[in-house]
Amino acid sequence: MESNRRTVAELVAGRWGDHRPGLWCEGQTLTHHQVAQGAAARAALLADLVPPRSHIGVLLDNTPEYPLWLSAAALAGAAVAGINPTRRGPELARDILHTECRILITERAHLPLLDGLELPGVRLLSTDSADYDALLAPYADARPDPSRATPHDRLLLYFTSGSTGAPKAAICTQGRLAAAGRSLADQFAVRPDDVHYVCMPMFHGNAVIADWAPALAAGAGVALRRRFSASGFLADVRRYRATYFTYVGRAIQYLLATEPGPADRDHALRLGFGTEAGAVDAAAFERRFGVRLVEGYGSSEGGAAVQWSPGTPAGAVGRAAPGLVVLDPQTCAECPPAVFDAGGRLVNGDEAIGELVNRGPNPFEGYWRNPEAEAERRRAGWYWTGDLFCRDAEGYLYFAGRGDDRLRVDGENLSAAMIENILARYEGADAVAVYAVPDPVTGDQVMATIAGQFDAAGFAEFLAAQPDLGTKMAPRFVRVVERMPVTATNKIHRAGLRREGVRCADPVWWRPAGERAYRRLTEADVLAYVEGPPAPTRGPSSVRRQGLEPRTR
Repeated sequence: MESNRRTVAELVAGRWGDHRPGLWCEGQTLTHHQVAQGAAARAALLADLVPPRSHIGVLLDNTPEYPLWLSAAALAGAAVAGINPTRRGPELARDILHTECRILITERAHLPLLDGLELPGVRLLSTDSADYDALLAPYADARPDPSRATPHDRLLLYFTSGSTGAPKAAICTQGRLAAAGRSLADQFAVRPDDVHYVCMPMFHGNAVIADWAPALAAGAGVALRRRFSASGFLADVRRYRATYFTYVGRAIQYLLATEPGPADRDHALRLGFGTEAGAVDAAAFERRFGVRLVEGYGSSEGGAAVQWSPGTPAGAVGRAAPGLVVLDPQTCAECPPAVFDAGGRLVNGDEAIGELVNRGPNPFEGYWRNPEAEAERRRAGWYWTGDLFCRDAEGYLYFAGRGDDRLRVDGENLSAAMIENILARYEGADAVAVYAVPDPVTGDQVMATIAGQFDAAGFAEFLAAQPDLGTKMAPRFVRVVERMPVTATNKIHRAGLRREGVRCADPVWWRPAGERAYRRLTEADVLAYVEGPPAPTRGPSSVRRQGLEPRTR
């Protein structure tokens, strides 16, 4: 391990002279030395193009140019803003200009995204052009010099996904990224002969912090997939002899939905690390592929983390570290311990579920040019994650959803994440999302979207057989889709699902009050029940205040 390296620049320079294969992508192989050499050339070019400590935008798929420019920025003391290629028009321009990028690194495939955009002061470099090769040629003999970098230099500006408002660019310095890489390399005993498979998009913090950085810290190799592909996953893992990968969102469900084969365990993969797979899918993945998934929790901004350890109860994320507490966001009082009955049902969710807060030291380094959002995270001098948890009497934490994933049904607070974990057991479900839709009178109703096969009678029987399904948890509405709508990072597009509600193009089944059976929702049902009777004396604004908009923290 490069335990004495305090900056990413030092880690990059440490690979100079290492002629082992170190980077693979689409038939191209680079040694560790060639990566360091390419990074040095780009750093020297960068020094001639822009002032020190500048920001560069990277609008690329997972190609070798991405880690090369990350490494180059580290050597030059610059910062990389990962630009999301699924953003369009003014939103895309906003991300580039908000992070004050002096240069935008891209490729011909993404050039149409930039047509018509006003990007004053931004120089465009297309990595698959003759002009780009000509620019780099004079710097071919450059050597990596890490002396200009310090642990406090900004290295990453990575946008955090959010259901409302513009994405926020979280700051990550060289020191924090190098420390995170060393920590994960130690935690998972990463060896120099390991190969990390990077299939999550590198504009997202997960791929860089949890996959690329530990490989760099340990001197391990990196294999890139341009874009995540469930059907191509196993072939890639075998081709590159990958031993480790990270995932977010629905990636594991997509892998499980591929056709099983007799060679599913014919690979060198030993570990997957990520979030949101769920206990049911993690167990199914290990049974099928023989690979253990380690589920962890970490806020995108780095302000709080929970690690699984042996002895962690089923359904829990891990034990709370010193300083981690669950607070009522209104009163700032600590929530009472969670109580579960013999069937594993949370019986006091209304008082036990609150926001996870880190009252101890934390590495959150702020947002770029967003003091309001930064102040919201640092209320009362503590780090507020925006995520819902409950904590049992032994100190174990249970994830209960994002800040806008709390539902209030008939006066009772429910957790979307806990309902999802139960519905994930349904045999026909390839993916599940649970979210609130407004009740016509007050509060919320539970709606679920299920990707896969759905049988109304069988689903009702399944619900009745679940011992930990509370009386308010059964979905009132079930939307059935062929494929779950997701963001570019494979996270469920909950904002879109909530926005469409029951008025969507897909079939929706519903269970009227007092009934257990589900039936197809009709337009007459929507008019008679979902919209509710008119309330002329109160007016639409009064009704809206009583629950016709999604609840937020």
